[in-house]
Amino acid sequence: MIWMAGATAFGIRLAFGCVLARKLRSRHARLAPPEWQRTLDRLRTRVGVSRPVQLIVSGLVDTPAVVGWWKPIVLAPVGALAGLSTEGVEAVLAHELAHIRRHDYLVGVAQRAAEALLFYHPAVWWISGQIRAERELCCDDIALASGADAFTYARALAQLEGERRAVPGFAMSASGGSLARRIARLLGRTLPRETSVAPGVLTLAALLVAGGYGVYAQSQSRPAFQAASIKRNTTGGNGMGVRPLPGGGLHAENSTVTLLIQNAYRLQPFQIIGGPAWINTERYNVEAKPERAVDREETWKMLQTLLADRFQLAVHRETRELPGYLLTMSKAGAKLPEPTSVCAAEEPTGLLPLPGSPTPCGRIVVQLSPSGLKFSGSKVRMPELVRILGMVTGKPVLDRTEFDGEFDVSLSFTPDATTSGLPGAGGPRDSGGPQLATDPEKPNILAALQEQLGLKLAAGKTPVDVLVIDRVERPTAN
Repeated sequence: MIWMAGATAFGIRLAFGCVLARKLRSRHARLAPPEWQRTLDRLRTRVGVSRPVQLIVSGLVDTPAVVGWWKPIVLAPVGALAGLSTEGVEAVLAHELAHIRRHDYLVGVAQRAAEALLFYHPAVWWISGQIRAERELCCDDIALASGADAFTYARALAQLEGERRAVPGFAMSASGGSLARRIARLLGRTLPRETSVAPGVLTLAALLVAGGYGVYAQSQSRPAFQAASIKRNTTGGNGMGVRPLPGGGLHAENSTVTLLIQNAYRLQPFQIIGGPAWINTERYNVEAKPERAVDREETWKMLQTLLADRFQLAVHRETRELPGYLLTMSKAGAKLPEPTSVCAAEEPTGLLPLPGSPTPCGRIVVQLSPSGLKFSGSKVRMPELVRILGMVTGKPVLDRTEFDGEFDVSLSFTPDATTSGLPGAGGPRDSGGPQLATDPEKPNILAALQEQLGLKLAAGKTPVDVLVIDRVERPTAN
């Protein structure tokens, strides 16, 4: 709430500045004399500004300034340039044209927006001040490169120093920044660097940090189960899975730590990197209950907290290039049938559902059949097929089909080395249980994809977001 109040106040300041800068174009303004406009056009070619720029005499500014980005104008104060020499006027106008060439007005608006969002941080204001100072120095250099005499330009800036700077923050003014430092630089002198930060900024930052600490700490509290039981499963058994319960509870039976992590972070096995070997072999039974009813997404976050508290799990995310598959269309073209079969609204409860269970809309389930294994799905899109292929093969799959429609899936195949991600297929994370029977006379998943769906899986490396295990220990006692 503190941040919202500050951001709103600075946002209003931003909007007010834009409105005021817009009014400078028309209020108390008139076109400059033709000879001034011709001088500006000549300087525009010399500075390198291709777009037309109007010179406007304004009664609302006291020093030359630039307003606008798409159709920029140069504002000249009434009578302010009368006391300058012709060379001085040209040098000041060249400085303003340099702002247009560098698109500084647009950058300035973006800078103000950043200040509004990050107003509480002193470093933002310090960096912003440095940007403004360097911006003026860059435009000074461009003005000198266009032919302006350094001494004449410095004298013109010194004369402008005494003028009142009634210019909005959005306007790019020739008198911006530290004029004393700029004049010294033009004359080859140096001044001590100012390093102080405004006391008001520091006080505001300290108050915001102190006031916002409690809000930040509260937002960082992790959702957790009210009660949880974790027991080592030493009896074995073929059942294995992690299942959220109605109302937000969790039941895990005969589950490895890797499977718990996979469910908690919604990842596939190949996205989990590192960790000791026992996280793939030791099995646990988990029962957990929340204090109140929560949805499934909150349950997975609670499982993340449970893993961190009881298994001392510490992880970080990376993007790595991993061996995987590229999914493409076969040379004969895709054979993806349009949706016709009836589907159910509920989600599947596991990778291998019971025979006869309804196929959920938009999802693919893997079923055991007398002929081997079978993919079934209705109103499926390509990302879902990619997800299941990655789960079954145990490797990342990158979609290169560019297919963006719905289709039905009915794919029969026999397990082999390419389906190492399936339970019972003997993959690297498969630690027991009955092995899936293979039939050498039936196509494997690679051949079945090409024959039945007109799709092709080719080996290749793909970028994958992975979860790297930094630390994990056996669970603490209940």
